[in-house]
Amino acid sequence: MKVLLINGSPRRNGCTVRGLKEIETVLHNEGVETAWVNVPADCPSCMACNYCYSNGECVRKDVVNEALKTFKECDGLIVGTPVYYAGASGSLMSFLDRFFYSKNESFNMKAAAAISSSRRAGNLTSNDMITKFFSISGMNVITSTYWNDVHGFSAEDVEKDEEGLQTMRNIGHNMAYYLKMRKLAKENGLADPIVEKGKSTHFIR
Repeated sequence: MKVLLINGSPRRNGCTVRGLKEIETVLHNEGVETAWVNVPADCPSCMACNYCYSNGECVRKDVVNEALKTFKECDGLIVGTPVYYAGASGSLMSFLDRFFYSKNESFNMKAAAAISSSRRAGNLTSNDMITKFFSISGMNVITSTYWNDVHGFSAEDVEKDEEGLQTMRNIGHNMAYYLKMRKLAKENGLADPIVEKGKSTHFIR
């Protein structure tokens, strides 16, 4: 069992990473491996060129393709973002647009969770922005016991956010539990649900 942790903050040792590391500690204690991807601050956005539809990867040979390759070997995904003007970071949204648009069947039934780091507010909007990617990709959203957020200006501040860190740990426990259930289901012959494909309509037809 393995989970991909995506850090959407340009700060490699900031509040968002501190939250992700709290989850990672629990996952490791539960016997779940982890891999990391740090989203570059200058991550380019999707060009809607549809190259990925024909080639199975993004036309830009960068961190998105590397993350997709890593995620094929993973059972779960946790995405973290700082809060910028009541929303997720722009570089992370560019990354996720391309990451999920280039997706394949490997996303279906995998576990996913979103976390955010904020000073006071904007965390709900940020988490919603990320979670929508999971819900339209056949993923199972892992919940916790409160809003998936840590507070502070620095990683040291986050250390004082006892409830936030508790929330992160509960995400880790719930993620590990789901992964173990899915593994047990596969070992006992329970296949993933059938996924229908092929229908793609718009409001004209």
